[in-house]
Amino acid sequence: MDLSYIITPFFAWLVAGGTKFAINSFKTKRLAFDMIGYGGMPSNHSSIVSSAVAIIVLKEGWEEPALVVALTLAFIVILDANSLRQQIGKHAKAINALNTSKSKIPLKERIGHTRLDICIGILTGVISATIIHIFSKH
Repeated sequence: MDLSYIITPFFAWLVAGGTKFAINSFKTKRLAFDMIGYGGMPSNHSSIVSSAVAIIVLKEGWEEPALVVALTLAFIVILDANSLRQQIGKHAKAINALNTSKSKIPLKERIGHTRLDICIGILTGVISATIIHIFSKH
């Protein structure tokens, strides 16, 4: 059984998450554990789904029927990361502004992704799949 199909999305998630943590830690000049979650560069979601698409193409080619499913899932996830999640972040910001109680925990406002976050996530996914593909040949 070829485990590269299972390993690839997890590897892409690890690479994207580690990169995002490093970027956030560098920007804030501290270990940014509190910034782990939705939003930021690169998009974990985009990285995971694009790595699945890429590993299918690398191993099976462009005519593989599973590629249609992977591409459909990737489009849905990427569109969601860009549009719906950004709207949720805007709503959280408005709700936090209305919340005058100091005792309530504010909602996370940084939820969505910019197009650049998504593009870098896709690139991270493709590179991750390529690395797994190269090492799974040996």
